[in-house]
Amino acid sequence: MNNGDRGYLLTEQANPHSQNLDRLSALEIVELFNQEDAKAVAAVGIEKEAIAAAIMTIASAIASGGRLFYVGAGTSGRLGVLDAAECPPTFCSDPDLIQGILAGGMNAMVRSSEALEDREDDGKDAIAERNICDLDVVFGITAGGTTPYVHGALKEANHRGAKTIFFCCVPPDQFPSQYDIEIRPLVGAEVLTGSTRLKAGTATKLVLNTISTGVMVQLGKVYGNRMIDVAVTNSKLEDRAIRIIRDLTSSSRDDAAQLLERSGKRVKLALLMHWKNLDMATAEKLLQDAQGHLGKAMM
Repeated sequence: MNNGDRGYLLTEQANPHSQNLDRLSALEIVELFNQEDAKAVAAVGIEKEAIAAAIMTIASAIASGGRLFYVGAGTSGRLGVLDAAECPPTFCSDPDLIQGILAGGMNAMVRSSEALEDREDDGKDAIAERNICDLDVVFGITAGGTTPYVHGALKEANHRGAKTIFFCCVPPDQFPSQYDIEIRPLVGAEVLTGSTRLKAGTATKLVLNTISTGVMVQLGKVYGNRMIDVAVTNSKLEDRAIRIIRDLTSSSRDDAAQLLERSGKRVKLALLMHWKNLDMATAEKLLQDAQGHLGKAMM
Protein backbone atom coordinates (compact mmCIF):
# COMPACT_ATOMS: atom_id res chain seq x y z
CA MET A 1 0.00 0.00 0.00
CA ASN A 2 2.93 2.27 -0.83
CA ASN A 3 4.27 2.48 2.77
CA GLY A 4 0.89 3.50 4.09
CA ASP A 5 0.47 6.40 1.64
CA ARG A 6 -3.06 6.09 0.28
CA GLY A 7 -2.90 9.26 -1.80
CA TYR A 8 -2.82 7.25 -5.01
CA LEU A 9 -6.38 6.01 -4.44
CA LEU A 10 -9.12 7.65 -6.46
CA THR A 11 -11.17 8.18 -3.29
CA GLU A 12 -8.32 10.16 -1.66
CA GLN A 13 -7.55 12.55 -4.50
CA ALA A 14 -8.44 16.25 -4.52
CA ASN A 15 -11.36 17.32 -6.69
CA PRO A 16 -10.41 20.22 -8.99
CA HIS A 17 -14.05 21.36 -9.15
CA SER A 18 -14.18 22.06 -5.41
CA GLN A 19 -10.76 23.58 -4.82
CA ASN A 20 -12.40 26.84 -3.68
CA LEU A 21 -15.08 25.11 -1.58
CA ASP A 22 -14.42 27.32 1.44
CA ARG A 23 -15.18 30.43 -0.61
CA LEU A 24 -18.48 29.32 -2.14
CA SER A 25 -21.88 30.63 -1.12
CA ALA A 26 -24.43 28.23 0.31
CA LEU A 27 -26.24 28.10 -3.03
CA GLU A 28 -23.01 27.44 -4.92
CA ILE A 29 -22.19 24.59 -2.50
CA VAL A 30 -25.59 23.03 -3.16
CA GLU A 31 -25.15 23.33 -6.93
CA LEU A 32 -21.68 21.80 -6.77
CA PHE A 33 -22.86 18.86 -4.69
CA ASN A 34 -25.76 18.25 -7.04
CA GLN A 35 -23.42 18.15 -10.04
CA GLU A 36 -21.04 15.78 -8.31
CA ASP A 37 -23.79 13.52 -6.94
CA ALA A 38 -25.00 12.92 -10.49
CA LYS A 39 -21.63 11.27 -11.15
CA ALA A 40 -22.35 8.73 -8.41
CA VAL A 41 -25.61 7.72 -10.07
CA ALA A 42 -23.88 7.34 -13.45
CA ALA A 43 -21.04 5.31 -11.91
CA VAL A 44 -23.51 2.87 -10.34
CA GLY A 45 -25.20 2.42 -13.72
CA ILE A 46 -21.94 1.31 -15.29
CA GLU A 47 -21.76 -1.51 -12.73
CA LYS A 48 -25.21 -2.88 -13.58
CA GLU A 49 -24.06 -6.36 -14.65
CA ALA A 50 -22.08 -6.93 -11.45
CA ILE A 51 -25.00 -5.64 -9.35
CA ALA A 52 -27.40 -7.98 -11.17
CA ALA A 53 -25.01 -10.89 -10.56
CA ALA A 54 -24.97 -10.01 -6.86
CA ILE A 55 -28.77 -10.04 -6.74
CA MET A 56 -28.99 -13.48 -8.31
CA THR A 57 -26.20 -14.91 -6.13
CA ILE A 58 -27.75 -13.63 -2.91
CA ALA A 59 -31.30 -14.65 -3.85
CA SER A 60 -30.12 -18.15 -4.72
CA ALA A 61 -28.23 -18.43 -1.44
CA ILE A 62 -31.18 -17.28 0.67
CA ALA A 63 -33.59 -19.58 -1.19
CA SER A 64 -31.24 -22.44 -0.34
CA GLY A 65 -31.18 -21.61 3.37
CA GLY A 66 -28.27 -19.17 3.43
CA ARG A 67 -27.86 -15.66 4.78
CA LEU A 68 -26.37 -12.34 3.63
CA PHE A 69 -23.83 -10.47 5.75
CA TYR A 70 -22.72 -6.92 4.98
CA VAL A 71 -19.28 -6.16 6.45
CA GLY A 72 -17.66 -2.74 6.76
CA ALA A 73 -16.14 -0.08 8.94
CA GLY A 74 -17.09 3.58 9.40
CA THR A 75 -19.59 4.91 6.87
CA SER A 76 -19.40 1.74 4.76
CA GLY A 77 -20.28 -0.47 7.71
CA ARG A 78 -23.03 1.83 8.95
CA LEU A 79 -24.71 1.78 5.55
CA GLY A 80 -24.61 -2.02 5.56
CA VAL A 81 -26.20 -2.13 9.01
CA LEU A 82 -28.85 0.36 7.88
CA ASP A 83 -29.79 -1.67 4.80
CA ALA A 84 -30.00 -4.88 6.82
CA ALA A 85 -32.14 -3.19 9.47
CA GLU A 86 -34.60 -1.87 6.89
CA CYS A 87 -35.39 -5.26 5.35
CA PRO A 88 -37.57 -6.77 8.13
CA PRO A 89 -40.04 -3.85 8.34
CA THR A 90 -40.15 -3.43 4.56
CA PHE A 91 -40.37 -7.08 3.51
CA CYS A 92 -41.36 -8.90 6.72
CA SER A 93 -38.11 -10.86 6.43
CA ASP A 94 -36.42 -12.70 9.28
CA PRO A 95 -33.91 -10.31 10.94
CA ASP A 96 -31.29 -13.08 10.79
CA LEU A 97 -31.61 -13.33 7.00
CA ILE A 98 -29.69 -10.14 6.21
CA GLN A 99 -27.26 -8.86 8.84
CA GLY A 100 -24.80 -6.01 9.09
CA ILE A 101 -21.37 -6.49 10.66
CA LEU A 102 -19.73 -3.22 11.72
CA ALA A 103 -16.18 -2.89 13.00
CA GLY A 104 -16.58 -1.90 16.63
CA GLY A 105 -20.09 -3.33 16.93
CA MET A 106 -23.30 -1.39 17.35
CA ASN A 107 -21.62 1.30 19.48
CA ALA A 108 -19.76 2.30 16.32
CA MET A 109 -23.05 3.37 14.72
CA VAL A 110 -22.95 6.59 16.74
CA ARG A 111 -19.36 6.82 17.98
CA SER A 112 -16.21 7.02 15.89
CA SER A 113 -14.39 3.69 15.80
CA GLU A 114 -12.50 4.02 12.54
CA ALA A 115 -9.24 2.86 14.18
CA LEU A 116 -10.78 -0.61 14.46
CA GLU A 117 -10.86 -0.97 10.68
CA ASP A 118 -7.12 -1.76 10.72
CA ARG A 119 -7.62 -5.04 12.59
CA GLU A 120 -7.82 -7.77 9.95
CA ASP A 121 -8.10 -10.50 12.59
CA ASP A 122 -11.22 -8.82 14.01
CA GLY A 123 -12.91 -9.20 10.63
CA LYS A 124 -11.92 -12.85 10.54
CA ASP A 125 -13.25 -13.38 14.05
CA ALA A 126 -16.58 -11.70 13.19
CA ILE A 127 -17.15 -14.32 10.48
CA ALA A 128 -16.26 -17.18 12.80
CA GLU A 129 -18.54 -15.87 15.57
CA ARG A 130 -21.54 -16.02 13.24
CA ASN A 131 -20.76 -19.54 12.03
CA ILE A 132 -20.79 -18.42 8.42
CA CYS A 133 -20.74 -21.40 6.05
CA ASP A 134 -20.92 -22.34 2.38
CA LEU A 135 -24.62 -21.48 2.22
CA ASP A 136 -23.99 -17.82 3.05
CA VAL A 137 -22.89 -14.68 1.19
CA VAL A 138 -20.51 -12.10 2.66
CA PHE A 139 -20.60 -8.63 1.10
CA GLY A 140 -17.57 -6.51 1.98
CA ILE A 141 -17.90 -2.73 1.66
CA THR A 142 -14.83 -0.47 1.66
CA ALA A 143 -14.88 2.76 -0.35
CA GLY A 144 -11.13 2.94 -0.83
CA GLY A 145 -10.78 -0.81 -1.20
CA THR A 146 -8.08 -1.25 1.44
CA THR A 147 -9.83 -1.74 4.81
CA PRO A 148 -8.09 -4.68 6.57
CA TYR A 149 -11.16 -5.51 8.70
CA VAL A 150 -13.21 -6.09 5.55
CA HIS A 151 -10.55 -8.17 3.84
CA GLY A 152 -10.08 -10.26 6.97
CA ALA A 153 -13.79 -11.04 6.91
CA LEU A 154 -13.87 -11.80 3.18
CA LYS A 155 -10.82 -14.06 3.34
CA GLU A 156 -12.30 -16.05 6.20
CA ALA A 157 -15.62 -16.26 4.33
CA ASN A 158 -13.76 -17.62 1.29
CA HIS A 159 -12.02 -20.17 3.51
CA ARG A 160 -15.41 -21.34 4.79
CA GLY A 161 -16.83 -21.71 1.28
CA ALA A 162 -19.18 -18.71 1.39
CA LYS A 163 -19.75 -16.59 -1.70
CA THR A 164 -17.97 -13.23 -1.47
CA ILE A 165 -18.88 -9.85 -2.95
CA PHE A 166 -16.50 -6.90 -2.85
CA PHE A 167 -17.61 -3.26 -3.13
CA CYS A 168 -15.21 -0.35 -3.52
CA CYS A 169 -14.87 2.90 -5.46
CA VAL A 170 -11.36 2.45 -6.85
CA PRO A 171 -10.25 0.64 -10.03
CA PRO A 172 -8.53 -2.78 -9.95
CA ASP A 173 -5.12 -1.34 -10.80
CA GLN A 174 -5.22 0.69 -7.58
CA PHE A 175 -6.39 -2.18 -5.40
CA PRO A 176 -6.86 -5.65 -6.92
CA SER A 177 -8.88 -8.32 -5.16
CA GLN A 178 -9.84 -11.96 -5.56
CA TYR A 179 -13.50 -12.31 -4.68
CA ASP A 180 -16.45 -13.90 -6.50
CA ILE A 181 -18.13 -10.64 -7.55
CA GLU A 182 -16.70 -7.11 -7.59
CA ILE A 183 -18.77 -3.94 -7.76
CA ARG A 184 -16.65 -0.83 -8.41
CA PRO A 185 -18.58 2.39 -9.09
CA LEU A 186 -15.86 4.93 -9.84
CA VAL A 187 -17.44 8.08 -8.43
CA GLY A 188 -14.25 10.13 -8.60
CA ALA A 189 -12.68 12.48 -6.09
CA GLU A 190 -14.93 13.77 -3.31
CA VAL A 191 -16.05 17.39 -3.00
CA LEU A 192 -14.42 17.34 0.44
CA THR A 193 -11.14 15.54 -0.16
CA GLY A 194 -11.16 11.99 1.19
CA SER A 195 -14.63 12.26 2.75
CA THR A 196 -16.07 9.04 1.35
CA ARG A 197 -19.35 9.48 3.23
CA LEU A 198 -20.23 11.75 0.27
CA LYS A 199 -20.24 10.38 -3.31
CA ALA A 200 -18.84 7.00 -2.31
CA GLY A 201 -21.45 6.77 0.44
CA THR A 202 -24.19 7.76 -1.99
CA ALA A 203 -23.07 5.09 -4.45
CA THR A 204 -22.98 2.54 -1.64
CA LYS A 205 -26.55 3.37 -0.59
CA LEU A 206 -27.76 3.19 -4.19
CA VAL A 207 -26.18 -0.21 -4.73
CA LEU A 208 -27.42 -1.67 -1.44
CA ASN A 209 -30.94 -0.32 -2.08
CA THR A 210 -30.95 -1.99 -5.48
CA ILE A 211 -29.51 -5.28 -4.29
CA SER A 212 -31.67 -5.83 -1.21
CA THR A 213 -34.83 -4.83 -3.07
CA GLY A 214 -33.88 -6.92 -6.09
CA VAL A 215 -33.24 -9.93 -3.88
CA MET A 216 -36.64 -9.55 -2.21
CA VAL A 217 -38.32 -9.31 -5.62
CA GLN A 218 -36.62 -12.56 -6.62
CA LEU A 219 -37.80 -14.18 -3.37
CA GLY A 220 -41.46 -13.30 -4.01
CA LYS A 221 -41.76 -10.43 -1.54
CA VAL A 222 -43.18 -8.12 -4.21
CA TYR A 223 -46.20 -8.32 -6.53
CA GLY A 224 -46.08 -5.84 -9.39
CA ASN A 225 -44.41 -2.95 -7.60
CA ARG A 226 -46.22 -3.45 -4.28
CA MET A 227 -44.68 -4.52 -0.96
CA ILE A 228 -47.02 -7.44 -0.41
CA ASP A 229 -44.94 -8.78 2.49
CA VAL A 230 -44.98 -5.48 4.36
CA ALA A 231 -44.99 -5.93 8.14
CA VAL A 232 -48.15 -4.28 9.52
CA THR A 233 -46.62 -2.90 12.71
CA ASN A 234 -48.02 0.64 12.93
CA SER A 235 -50.86 2.80 11.62
CA LYS A 236 -48.89 4.02 8.60
CA LEU A 237 -48.07 0.49 7.49
CA GLU A 238 -51.60 -0.70 8.17
CA ASP A 239 -52.90 2.09 5.95
CA ARG A 240 -50.42 1.08 3.23
CA ALA A 241 -51.49 -2.57 3.50
CA ILE A 242 -55.17 -1.64 3.20
CA ARG A 243 -54.48 0.56 0.19
CA ILE A 244 -52.52 -2.22 -1.53
CA ILE A 245 -55.40 -4.64 -1.05
CA ARG A 246 -57.98 -2.03 -2.07
CA ASP A 247 -56.11 -1.05 -5.22
CA LEU A 248 -55.27 -4.58 -6.38
CA THR A 249 -58.72 -6.06 -5.67
CA SER A 250 -60.83 -3.00 -6.54
CA SER A 251 -62.50 -3.37 -3.14
CA SER A 252 -63.80 -0.64 -0.89
CA ARG A 253 -61.53 0.49 1.90
CA ASP A 254 -63.76 -1.17 4.50
CA ASP A 255 -63.77 -4.48 2.63
CA ALA A 256 -60.00 -4.31 2.20
CA ALA A 257 -59.57 -3.67 5.94
CA GLN A 258 -61.78 -6.65 6.79
CA LEU A 259 -59.86 -8.88 4.38
CA LEU A 260 -56.60 -7.78 5.97
CA GLU A 261 -57.93 -8.73 9.41
CA ARG A 262 -59.14 -12.14 8.20
CA SER A 263 -55.69 -12.90 6.81
CA GLY A 264 -53.95 -12.15 10.08
CA LYS A 265 -52.74 -8.83 8.64
CA ARG A 266 -50.75 -10.55 5.88
CA VAL A 267 -51.25 -8.72 2.61
CA LYS A 268 -49.98 -11.51 0.37
CA LEU A 269 -52.30 -14.01 2.01
CA ALA A 270 -55.26 -11.60 1.87
CA LEU A 271 -54.81 -11.14 -1.87
CA LEU A 272 -54.64 -14.88 -2.54
CA MET A 273 -57.69 -15.54 -0.34
CA HIS A 274 -59.66 -12.92 -2.29
CA TRP A 275 -58.56 -13.84 -5.80
CA LYS A 276 -58.96 -17.60 -5.36
CA ASN A 277 -61.86 -17.46 -2.88
CA LEU A 278 -59.95 -19.54 -0.33
CA ASP A 279 -59.97 -19.82 3.43
CA MET A 280 -56.80 -18.80 5.24
CA ALA A 281 -55.44 -22.32 5.85
CA THR A 282 -55.86 -23.37 2.21
CA ALA A 283 -54.29 -20.13 0.97
CA GLU A 284 -51.34 -20.58 3.33
CA LYS A 285 -50.70 -24.09 1.98
CA LEU A 286 -50.88 -22.86 -1.61
CA LEU A 287 -48.39 -20.10 -0.88
CA GLN A 288 -46.07 -22.51 0.86
CA ASP A 289 -46.14 -24.82 -2.16
CA ALA A 290 -45.25 -21.84 -4.36
CA GLN A 291 -42.25 -20.94 -2.13
CA GLY A 292 -43.99 -17.72 -1.15
CA HIS A 293 -44.41 -16.39 -4.70
CA LEU A 294 -47.92 -14.96 -5.10
CA GLY A 295 -47.68 -14.98 -8.89
CA LYS A 296 -46.84 -18.69 -8.92
CA ALA A 297 -49.63 -19.45 -6.42
CA MET A 298 -52.10 -17.73 -8.74
CA MET A 299 -51.21 -19.95 -11.71
